Amino acid sequence: MSLAIFDLDNTLIAGDSDHAWGEFLVEQGIVDAQLYKEANDKFYQDYLAGTLDIQEYLAFSLAPLAKHEPAQLHQWHQQFMQDKIEPILLSKAFEKLAWHKDQGHFILIITATNRFVTEPIAERLGVHELIAIEPEVINGRYTGKVAGIPSFKEGKVIRLNKWLEDKHYNLGDTWFYSDSHNDLPLLQLVGKPIAVDPDQQLQTEAEQNGWPVISFR
Repeated sequence: MSLAIFDLDNTLIAGDSDHAWGEFLVEQGIVDAQLYKEANDKFYQDYLAGTLDIQEYLAFSLAPLAKHEPAQLHQWHQQFMQDKIEPILLSKAFEKLAWHKDQGHFILIITATNRFVTEPIAERLGVHELIAIEPEVINGRYTGKVAGIPSFKEGKVIRLNKWLEDKHYNLGDTWFYSDSHNDLPLLQLVGKPIAVDPDQQLQTEAEQNGWPVISFR
């Protein structure tokens, strides 16, 4: 069986789920609107520019999880799915996922967004497995800290290699679909890198390396 890996944000969906979750928190009055929105927008711009301090960002983005009961967070997330995620699902992304399933491929999402935000999205997309940033949970509650290595930039490669330890996939026969230059470490590792609606830096890299460039938009 071959492996097909997908980035999530701005690849399989037409937006960034982490940033959208921050917008949802602001709109629902769950966080201080002005301060949170300014920080959320700044971190997103840092991500796009490739200058994001992932630890600083995670301290910010995971803090609201630690302040509320899991049942309340789950209820909010259901509304978030309806309000923010359903409108940015892409029919062409579903078609590509279906094609890989028809070929018998194992489908993995690997994302730099945390599991709380992304697990229900991965389930909605119908993929087989998810590698995401893992928020620490102690006694059934989020602590606001990270467990393990964040799946961001080179961290995606580390987390993937760990996941592959007891499996028999050949990275030379593996697809990886991404929109972002932040994913170049993993794109350069697989045999079938594909740029999806890429940012300018990834567009340039794809053209120089002869990688396919496609659109789900």
